Formats: sequence, C-alpha cells, structure tokens
Amino acid sequence: MPPAANRSGIWIGAAAAGFGALCIAGGWWLGQLQSGATGADASRQGLERQASGLQQRLDKGEASEAEQQRLLELLVALDRKAEATALLERLADQQPQQWSLRLLLAELRRDQQDRSGAEREVRQLLNLRPDQIEGLQLMALLQLETGRGAQAQSQLEAALARASKPQLKPEALPIGLLLANVLQKRSQPGQAESLLLKLAAGFPTDQRPLLARAMLQQERGDTKGAQESLALARARKPGPSDPRLDQVAAAWGLAPLRAPSPSLPAKPTPAATAGSENP
Repeated sequence: MPPAANRSGIWIGAAAAGFGALCIAGGWWLGQLQSGATGADASRQGLERQASGLQQRLDKGEASEAEQQRLLELLVALDRKAEATALLERLADQQPQQWSLRLLLAELRRDQQDRSGAEREVRQLLNLRPDQIEGLQLMALLQLETGRGAQAQSQLEAALARASKPQLKPEALPIGLLLANVLQKRSQPGQAESLLLKLAAGFPTDQRPLLARAMLQQERGDTKGAQESLALARARKPGPSDPRLDQVAAAWGLAPLRAPSPSLPAKPTPAATAGSENP
C-alpha cells in the first residue's frame, strides 16, 4: 500500500480533476501565483523592483488588469501577503463578476490563519453561486479544519440534492465526488463507497467514481476489489485512458492494470506479473 501522502494525492486527483482550479487540499491558487512570478525572475531584488513600479502605476490609476495580476503574483511570491490581500480586496470589489478573485482572497486569508475571514469570503461567493464547486470545496475544507465536518457533509448533501432533482445534472458528479471525499475524511467509508457506486451508475462513461472507489477499497485492504474497480474504470472510455489509472496502478504495484507502452507488446512482462502477485 502506498504511503498516506500518495494515497491522499491519488484520491484528490480522482475527486477533483476536471472540475475547477481548487481542490480540497487547498493552496492551489497561491502556488500557481507564486510559480507564475518566480518562474521568469530568479532575483528577489528584480521582483521587488517590478512590484514597486507596478504599485506606483496602481496608485496612479494607470495599471492595466494584466499589470494588476502581475503585481498580485509578485506580492505573493515575495510573501507580502498582507499587501496581496489588500490588493485582492480591491480587485474583488471592483470586479464582482470575477468569482475567482473572491475565491483567491478566501484562500489567501486562510493561508494567513484567518479562517473566519476566509469563510466570510466564500459565503459571499456561495450566496451568488450556491453550487460553485470551487467555493464548495474551500468551504468544506474550512469546515473540516474547524471541526465542523457534519456541517460540511450537510451542505454538500443539500447541493447534491439540488443537482440531482428533478433530473440528474452534470454538476452532480463533482459535487458527489467532493461529498464522498468528505465522508471518507469523516471515517464513513461505507457511505462514501455507496455514493460512489450511485455516481458510477448515474455517469456510466466517467472513470472518476470507480477510480475513487478503488482508492477506498485499497485503503481498507481490499486489493482484489481495487483491481476490479480499476479495470472497470479503464473499460469505461474508448481510446487513451485517464493517466491517473496508471498512477494508481503503479503506486499499488498493479502493473498488469497499467496501459501498455505503444512500443511494447500488450502482454505483461514477467516482472510486471510478479508485481501483480505481490501488491
């Protein structure tokens, strides 16, 4: 069985990929902003000079949207988070239609241990867009971090009900995957697996519910069941399979379930077969 950190990463990939920028692990926005600023500029002094120049343009009302975005990246990269927060407050108020700004502001507050402030920002977003998956994700994370897992579960159950009635809507899948993740984190794997099976039935061409189910099965030691779920997931789509299936199989030593290389025969090698006999 892979280390806990790897299991968590695989689960998040199953539950989160494909429905937005943020996942329940948190930190995505800040990491992207920081990498965006530091990737092209190795010198801190250079970053400081850029930030100073852009700040002056902002103060004069001359900064374009792109320049304001760059300034935000620089402030985060330079760990000047209080200034970044002030800038984000300004941008979010000026551009209320840009929900991602409000979400980033919430994450920035959470990063500074201001969870009540972060929750306030997320509530503003959810008041306008109750089923915005990124907002639901961050709200669930904040609730779990503050010991309110039952509240997170209840809110997601209500969102899933709205997305499922009178007929099943596409957004029911990401909401359901998030709810299953919360159920798992609240030590309710049976309920999580039951929900994943319902999602698998409701979305018969999507691999993610079965991939997430395989995670649960492997975590409780049901390697055979996990193998079957991965095989069923792979069979759901014609053509190239989701690369996360191979990541899971590799992490568990289930080499025969990995997609064969185009340059190699499909038949597993002896070493691969040995790996499957001793996961």
